[in-house]
Amino acid sequence: MAAVGDDLSGAVAELRQSAEAAAGEFRARVPRAESDRRVPAENMARIRESGLLRVIQARNCGGHELSMRAHLDVISAIAEGCSSTAWVLGVMHAHSWMMAHFPGEAREDVYGADPDTMVSAVIAPRGKAVLNGDGSCSVSGFWPFGSGCEHAAWMLLGAEVLDSSGDVVDLADFLVPTSDVDIQDDWFVAGLSGTGSCSVKVDGLSVPAHRRLSIPALIEGKTPGMEEGYDGWLHKAEAVPVLALCICGAALGLGRAALAEFRGSVQDKPVAYTPHIHSEWSATHIKLGEAASLIDAAHLMLYRVADDIDSHARSGTPMTMEMRARIRMDCSQGVRFALDGAEKLFLMAGGSSLALRSPLQQASRDLHAINMHGLLLPEASAELYGRVLLGLEPNTILI
Repeated sequence: MAAVGDDLSGAVAELRQSAEAAAGEFRARVPRAESDRRVPAENMARIRESGLLRVIQARNCGGHELSMRAHLDVISAIAEGCSSTAWVLGVMHAHSWMMAHFPGEAREDVYGADPDTMVSAVIAPRGKAVLNGDGSCSVSGFWPFGSGCEHAAWMLLGAEVLDSSGDVVDLADFLVPTSDVDIQDDWFVAGLSGTGSCSVKVDGLSVPAHRRLSIPALIEGKTPGMEEGYDGWLHKAEAVPVLALCICGAALGLGRAALAEFRGSVQDKPVAYTPHIHSEWSATHIKLGEAASLIDAAHLMLYRVADDIDSHARSGTPMTMEMRARIRMDCSQGVRFALDGAEKLFLMAGGSSLALRSPLQQASRDLHAINMHGLLLPEASAELYGRVLLGLEPNTILI
């Protein structure tokens, strides 16, 4: 979905075509992804081979370093085939973007031997990290929702950083080898069930100082990676808008997939207990028009977010607090529009859409799961946006 007047670079167009081709292959594996509760290894191998992991990864990490618009293009295309794969890829894009902010030694640890290394994460500071005299930390905790962790060589785990007195001195993400993490086989869920978003545990894991990234510093853009001579623009973007958008792209592909499925399935389908055929019934026309408009609105809203992030990063102009709050709201509202549109189609399609083989029921379940992510809760985003619009201080650092 190109911006008006934009010329997509050859690299973006090629990656988008690769994603569209991969989606067709991934679609056949959706039942397996859901039954295994994991993204199939073949899907992740295809992603690595096609360069789709490196869309917003920094050039100094071996990435393509393209744009947030390119990110949405790729993730939404993958989601038309397999939304679980798209979700995992979307969050891995976020983590590869974050890696540009780590010191060079940490970037070398992860990407020195393989620029297609996968990084999983639970970014929220749920754990505890005790700061040692040499700058290292002893990290312990339990982190749910580690999407794609079984495919990743490295993980980012968020924790409060405590000094020797037990006082919190920072919030940080710690880069750890997945081999040092205890992965729990506990991903039994109704939505995004193929993402393998298992919980993980560590207990007293020693993490060197160069593998720690301060979350407040990331939000302010004052990180080691930016202070070590970074000469691009993409990673100068505000962090929270980037991270929020990275969990939205799959919703766009799910909306498109639901719309295509509905249009194809109702052509000659009778409306139960009526003399109507869906394709000729005015009620179907109305619901389809409403749904298509909502799904289109989701695209317009989320692509505007991508363009705002890209344009401000390119120009080096900081976003206003009002824009940052609006983007939190836009991300929440965009995925809700996609859900509302797909839900209209699901309900209108009748009882046959309840079949587990039906893409409509799967789209409904997965869109509900996306909308339940803590960073996308509409009430929290609306409260934040409303406060900022009234000149009040934000009630969260996640802006």
